[in-house]
Amino acid sequence: MMMLRYQPLCVTGYRLLWLGLFWITAFSGTGLAQTSHAVQTPVFQRQRLFDFGWRFHRGAAQGAQDPDFDDRNWRMVDLPHDWSIEDLPGKHSPFDSNAVTQVSGGFTTGGEGWYRKSFFIPASQQGKRVELQFDGIYMNADVWVNGRHLGNHPYGYTSFVYDITDQVAWGKENIVAVQVKNEGMNSRWYAGSGIYRHVWLSYLDPVHIAPWGIFITTPEVSPARASVSLQTDIVNQATEAAYIRVLTRIVDAAGKIVATADTFQTLLPGGHTILHQQLYVGYPHLWSIDTPYRYTAIQELYRHDTLVDQVQTKFGIRTLVFDAERGFLLNGIPVKLHGGCVHHDNGPLGACAFDRAEQRRVAILKANGFNAIRCAHNPPSPAFLDACDSLGMLVIDEAFDMWEDPKTPFDYHLYFDRWWKDDLQSMIVRDRNHPSVIIWSIGNEIPDMDSPRVAALARKLADEVHRLDPTRPVTAAVYRVNEKKDAFFSALDICGYNYAYDHYDVDHRRHPDRIMMATESFPLMAFDFWNAAIHRPWVIGDFVWTAWDYIGEASIGWLEYPQSQRYYPWTLAYCGDIDICGWKRPQSYYRDVLWKQNQISLFVKPPHPSFPGRPRYDTISRWGWEDVVADWTWPGEEGRLFEVHVYSSCDSVELLFNGRSLGRKKTDSSNRYIAVWQVPYAPGRLEAVGYTGGRRVNQAVLQTAQAPARIRLIPDREQIQADGEDLCYVTVEMVDQNGIRNPRAANEVHFQVKGPGRIVGIGNADPMSTESFQQPEHKLWHGRCLVIIRSERKPGIITISAHAAGLPSAQVEIHAE
Repeated sequence: MMMLRYQPLCVTGYRLLWLGLFWITAFSGTGLAQTSHAVQTPVFQRQRLFDFGWRFHRGAAQGAQDPDFDDRNWRMVDLPHDWSIEDLPGKHSPFDSNAVTQVSGGFTTGGEGWYRKSFFIPASQQGKRVELQFDGIYMNADVWVNGRHLGNHPYGYTSFVYDITDQVAWGKENIVAVQVKNEGMNSRWYAGSGIYRHVWLSYLDPVHIAPWGIFITTPEVSPARASVSLQTDIVNQATEAAYIRVLTRIVDAAGKIVATADTFQTLLPGGHTILHQQLYVGYPHLWSIDTPYRYTAIQELYRHDTLVDQVQTKFGIRTLVFDAERGFLLNGIPVKLHGGCVHHDNGPLGACAFDRAEQRRVAILKANGFNAIRCAHNPPSPAFLDACDSLGMLVIDEAFDMWEDPKTPFDYHLYFDRWWKDDLQSMIVRDRNHPSVIIWSIGNEIPDMDSPRVAALARKLADEVHRLDPTRPVTAAVYRVNEKKDAFFSALDICGYNYAYDHYDVDHRRHPDRIMMATESFPLMAFDFWNAAIHRPWVIGDFVWTAWDYIGEASIGWLEYPQSQRYYPWTLAYCGDIDICGWKRPQSYYRDVLWKQNQISLFVKPPHPSFPGRPRYDTISRWGWEDVVADWTWPGEEGRLFEVHVYSSCDSVELLFNGRSLGRKKTDSSNRYIAVWQVPYAPGRLEAVGYTGGRRVNQAVLQTAQAPARIRLIPDREQIQADGEDLCYVTVEMVDQNGIRNPRAANEVHFQVKGPGRIVGIGNADPMSTESFQQPEHKLWHGRCLVIIRSERKPGIITISAHAAGLPSAQVEIHAE
């Protein structure tokens, strides 16, 4: 029997120089005696947000790296920023049928762009080290400070840091310039363009903790005690040896100290060293899906009794076991992964990784039954993982979509040989303290996986992952599973099967110790894939393609493959359980039935296809879902028979029309939890009632809507932060006089914003819409759209007004504080 138990001892970090000097732990306790004291630490800011006040130019700009370059005519932008989601010059749309990205990129445009920012370095900071950190730039970014080239970073999804100390002028204005080149066909989905994640500026003492230099593990966990092992990479860039002290305090969620350690060491100049500390937490609270409890390790670095650095790291105490006989155990409890694949874009915001957007996305997925996300096919933003940590979402953190062989002509394969180790290291050292991350993935559907060459490369990557972090297993997603891929699978701890549930049993007989999971599955075959996973312990879960819809791979949920330019104006994949606005699609309601008890939902097959054409007109795309809508408003179709579908995990369901029973039917695995009726259309109330154990337990209702009477605005929050980064999502609905949303309404609604906020995204989830995501007007689809407001850096009341021809205006207020 194969069992992967991930409760490891500490390991060394990366690129670290052991200096052979002594270290001692002066105190390390269980924390039981300190729990009555709240932590009090000096205020210490080592990192500052560097998102505001950039100038941007879309296109080439020869000489823009020079400090004296005239950028006064460039547009002012705040980060995160994605120019591919913005309207094309001269158009009110970001989409173009002739775009280089074609179907893969949703007919959006990349190209070249430039960013410049002036920043002042106080003379009082002289003697410090200055670092510039980019969380993500898509892609092929070159960075200059005061005209001096710092380097090139090709990969669009990994974070990187430059030490700019030798380039800055103290007590003066400085210029950072960034050239971004998103050129050619380089992605199989919408990637976005530009500095789409946060940027940070740090002032550091020459003796400091390295970026992402802390590694926290919990080697031993029991109900009475957990050991917490910390490795801290400390840098001495001073010219003389430094006598240092590292004081570490672990505090619980209430701010109480539960463990401390005090370590002293002498560091020679010009190198790194690893400092180890072992602490013990009594009666630990465990991080889990249902109770995502986190502790904070506060590390203070003193140089000759002076505080010179402080880092606070949130972490969770939890155990991971992967077992072919018992499956996946989190804290000793079996957990089946209710998983979904998720691309990195945020719908109407494009690739922009706002913290609130990432948090909202994870919260919606969690509320709809998902407990695990596969980041497809690249490392996510730090904000996304923070949200998964705080909300209790498990994560497969994935590195690459390709290795040496291309999938598109200008993709990462051009850089793989030179950069794979650096980028893999960037992902792991940045993300290894996130308790949500349970598995590392080294790749997705890598070409030529049958070959010894690619199998050997898989082993090389897996070995590097284990070197950097032996506390988690390694996987990769494999397509066209067969025996020829056994050598590739042998490099993995967990074998990712894409669309291959029919291989679970035969491969288990051949390799009884092999741990498997569906790293991708078809939405249309949700019943088959989930039942294949739930009844086999060696299959630890199922990840549908996809949990959240996305821009690019346009139409795969309707027209499927092969794709071509004639698919324009399709812009969205149309395959997500949740659409790009965050609203449930029918397949999400069906997944509720597979994952939860006593669920019920009600849908109607429209009299005509919702969209034109299919390559094979008698089939439904496997990445899509049956053509049904939550709609009982069909003027002009009176008397026509409509096919009504009820999804239910109740024992049986009864369908009623205007209070009259149309019969009761069972819903179980024999009919895949779907009951079907033929109902002649007439306006009124269609109601499905679910019964379990003979008792009414749930219901779903569709009500005919009358003519649109007013606009309804529903903000997701009435108060947001006045920090220039927070977002408010406002759902816009066209409703009748009874407050029922009219799914036929396609009115164009115009918006106006007053106060300290602005529109940064508008969408309606129509997969064939080519409307602007940023203009202050938008058509409704199925009677609704979404407006996203970004706060400014001042408090006040933000008023959003909506206007449509022939209807009264509506408005709502949001408080920015």
